[in-house]
Amino acid sequence: MDSTLLQQTPLQPDPGIGSGSGSERTPWGLKVFGVLLMVGGVLLIPQVVGVVVAMVELFAGGAYGDDSVLTVILSLVLAAAVCFAIIAGVVLGVRLVRGRRRRARLIAESMAIALALAFASDLMLYGVNEGLWLLGAAALILVAAHVAVDPSLSDERELQRRLRLMETRDELEEGTLGLDKSGAGFIELDFFNLFWIFVIASVAGVVIESIYHVLVVDFGHYEDRAGLLWGPFSPIYGFGALLMTLALNRFHNAPVPVVFLVSALIGGAFEYFVSWFMEYAFGAVAWDYTGTFLNINGRTNFMFMCMWGALGVVWVKLALPALLHTVNLIPWRWRYSITAVCAALMILNGVMTLVALDCWYSRLAGAAPDNALEQFCAEHFDNQWMEHRFESMSIDPGAAHRSS
Repeated sequence: MDSTLLQQTPLQPDPGIGSGSGSERTPWGLKVFGVLLMVGGVLLIPQVVGVVVAMVELFAGGAYGDDSVLTVILSLVLAAAVCFAIIAGVVLGVRLVRGRRRRARLIAESMAIALALAFASDLMLYGVNEGLWLLGAAALILVAAHVAVDPSLSDERELQRRLRLMETRDELEEGTLGLDKSGAGFIELDFFNLFWIFVIASVAGVVIESIYHVLVVDFGHYEDRAGLLWGPFSPIYGFGALLMTLALNRFHNAPVPVVFLVSALIGGAFEYFVSWFMEYAFGAVAWDYTGTFLNINGRTNFMFMCMWGALGVVWVKLALPALLHTVNLIPWRWRYSITAVCAALMILNGVMTLVALDCWYSRLAGAAPDNALEQFCAEHFDNQWMEHRFESMSIDPGAAHRSS
């Protein structure tokens, strides 16, 4: 490291940047985000009113019977999550406008969890509807505010840009880029690393599923195992890899049996939840292990939990180092731009997949397209196209439990 550069790059805090709590000068950008959060909170009020009205109508119509306990729970979760998100957004916005950033990150992360719960609950109850776009807009504002308010990102952007570029180059040459510098875990749990873990694991999942089906399930017969509209991606494996990484990052040196057991439990629980979510929201069944050894409601079983455990061991002990090496092949000057573009495309892919699945569900339920988006899906992603793309999945609207 060039010491002259260090001497030329003073690391003294700017009075407008930091994580203090009181009368700091607040950059105008943070005030803008604060105003946006407050406005976003006000815009979500109609969503809360709509949820309350829908709940009252469902109760009056007798929709909440003994066989719809989950619907009651999800409705309550949706209402509570949206209310919390509104309150948290307004509080965070006021604090940003006033320059009080103490605990701002905690409030933002709590609001993110509430928005995720509200999005999932809304989707399972009502399918794709206008309320989801409001929640998505609030989430985008929150992400932008989180990046702007994060002291470490601000320091890197405003005070340590030149120093950071040199450190990045040095780490790349030494092969340590992306590793956790604190030593507490194996990798840094930043967006860059986590996004590429998701992408690579999603592709690897399709390869593994396809090989397993050809060699074990139906010898010699290829079946498309992708889980998104476009590309060779299986998001179940992508999210599974993220869970494994988050849970085991600090235990990368733990004994293999420990890693295996934790991976098996996490993988089995995740597989069960995904199966339940798909059936509840869309009446969709992509796998059914009923009748197999130690299966749990046909959603997971002993063999596949063991497979999750083995995959977790391979992932933590072998794949993560190789993944970091592969990701670091991306030119370091371009890595963030490439990641931003790819993340935007992946989000679009995921959103359109949910929309196409919801339209497929509606068509099978006998509902005719009543807006431009549904008409687009009916023309470009009709039932035959969806059946061919998602060969392992079947949808039965009668098996879904959402109210519309």
